[in-house]
Amino acid sequence: DALHQQPYLGRFFHAVDEHGPDSAPYVVLSYSYWHSHFQEDRDVIGRVIQVDKHPFTIIGVAPAGFHGTILFFNPDFFVPIVNQGSIGHNNLNKRGSRWLFMVLGHLKPGVSNPQAVADLSSIASYLAKTYPKDDGKLQLSIAHPGLYGDFLERPARAFMSALMLLAILILLAACANLGSLFAARAADRSREMALRLALGSTRSRILRALLTEAMLISLIGGAIGLWGSVALLRAMSVWEPMPRYPIYMPVNPDAHVYAVAVLLTIISGFLFGAVPVRQVLRTNPYEIVKSGSIVSVGRRITVRDVLLVVQISLCAVLVTSSFVAVRGMARTLHNNFGFAVDNVMLADTDLQMAGYSNDQAFPMQKRMIDALAAIPGVDSVGLSDGLPLAEGNSDSNVFRDDTPDLASANAVADANLYRITPEYFRAAGTLLLAGRGFTWHDDKNSPRVAVVNREFARRLLGPPDHAIGGHFKMPDGTRVEVVGIAEDGKYNGLTEDPQPSMFLPILQWPTSAVWLVVHSQLDPQQLAPILRSRLRELDSGLPVSIQTRRKAMDIALFGPHMATISLGVMGVMGAMLAITGIFGMAAYSVSKRLRELGIRIALGAQRREVLQAALGRAFKLLVFGSGAGLILGILASRVLAYVVYQATPRDPLVLAGAVLAMLLLGLIATWIPARRALKVDPLVLLRVE
Repeated sequence: DALHQQPYLGRFFHAVDEHGPDSAPYVVLSYSYWHSHFQEDRDVIGRVIQVDKHPFTIIGVAPAGFHGTILFFNPDFFVPIVNQGSIGHNNLNKRGSRWLFMVLGHLKPGVSNPQAVADLSSIASYLAKTYPKDDGKLQLSIAHPGLYGDFLERPARAFMSALMLLAILILLAACANLGSLFAARAADRSREMALRLALGSTRSRILRALLTEAMLISLIGGAIGLWGSVALLRAMSVWEPMPRYPIYMPVNPDAHVYAVAVLLTIISGFLFGAVPVRQVLRTNPYEIVKSGSIVSVGRRITVRDVLLVVQISLCAVLVTSSFVAVRGMARTLHNNFGFAVDNVMLADTDLQMAGYSNDQAFPMQKRMIDALAAIPGVDSVGLSDGLPLAEGNSDSNVFRDDTPDLASANAVADANLYRITPEYFRAAGTLLLAGRGFTWHDDKNSPRVAVVNREFARRLLGPPDHAIGGHFKMPDGTRVEVVGIAEDGKYNGLTEDPQPSMFLPILQWPTSAVWLVVHSQLDPQQLAPILRSRLRELDSGLPVSIQTRRKAMDIALFGPHMATISLGVMGVMGAMLAITGIFGMAAYSVSKRLRELGIRIALGAQRREVLQAALGRAFKLLVFGSGAGLILGILASRVLAYVVYQATPRDPLVLAGAVLAMLLLGLIATWIPARRALKVDPLVLLRVE
């Protein structure tokens, strides 16, 4: 109702359907799910289906093209929120739980955003006073829902803005490169244009011919670019970056996007086609026919030189940033995250989804651990309700032991929380630095204990070496003793600062969520079907997902991967532009000085002297632009450290690679002009001239 959507079939949920928890067992299918799983059967309305072994009645189908309110996340079906207890962990009555982070609504007519935020702030203040333990730090704000509000909107906008800026710079560099090539071509055709002018052609007619040629090249390039973009966007629309989740990248450009592309194509043609205009307007037919050159050789800095330096600098920035990103990703994949990545498999399931009650959860969890541990070749098996750099992570406020008022405002830290079995640390490869791990005797009849990481100990208990035996409090007042110190790690993001984390024994803090961590030297391709078979033998209805530990990090690595790929593509495009730019400059230099080079060779000049005369200016511009670009690339790479973990411009391999890459690009670009300069035949050239 709030979104003003009308069902394609049947009806939607309404407030009258809800009469308390689990009172509305209804489901609305998305159009795509109805199409793919029910073959567009219009009699699907009223059919009862099983969701986590609970009956739900299909009451409607959403309209085509509607995929909820979160961009890139396409749910297959929708259920009333009051039925959360039937299909997940029931957090509806847990005031301190922050799982419900977004409420949709419309502002009343005449109400501004600041007024609405003021109203929300008064609500937050009231809740903080009324429920200080749960809502003491509650903050409410207004944001657009498409990118999870402010959570993803800012980084997504920053990333897309950076890509747009790079695309614009590369487009301008391409125009400047083509302008240089057109200038070189005009220099080669200077005698032809002089003869045309001498025979009565007008300068405007010559300019129209040059601009027509430029526009044809631009339109052909634009058509190829549009065709390539359509193919790329279609591939992106069906691409599933994480097949485990309903995440898609639907990109459906409208007529406005293509109109802008055509406009940019036309503007680009005029930009690089106008570069030789000044040469044509200043052409003196008599001087050209007499000297054979459109301009005289000079030492002054031209606009073309400045453009070339900018192009080379841009290329050096992109190449340096690409090397930094690639090097950072290589380091990331071999970095210590606080857990082992190799030789670890994960089996994920949820017992509540399979119909197990809270009392039935642990016996089944123990049976699963024993079944997998009995597989030949398996070293150890542990269980957790969540995994660092994966999913299922939860957190909790923690308080010093002497804190009398457990309001959230008095919490020392908001710590990551993991409920684990005794063998978890060994299976996950997390090192215990001091104290002990858990045993099966750490149950609900024993004093509450915890293993914390070094950052947790430092914030709450002082020096980690003296933290063993210390105590802290949970939000419900439970007093917990620290019995072990684990190494720090990465929990929610690769670039995060050290975060406090605690591990609690699963017998004292039960959960139905299951992440089985299996450490084994067996080949993952061979081990995966065995794990699935053993779990299905225990219960054929278990929803099981098997993956390697490295694969489970795809979510955390998605942003850095995309940044690295984007910068790599931009780096290749920048390198291509640098090659054409340097080639255009070198070809132009050789073309306008052919007669001079012929005379030098006729007078006995050596090959080195000829190359210096022909290409010395281009190499000086290459060195200057590369130096400026490397400096800018190092500065720009500091920003990459916020996106790509372990990205640092102070790596000697990165600097050496960037220098060698620019040198190689210069050699490739000047190869053809250098050969042309060295193959000048003074007899033929001077006779023709």
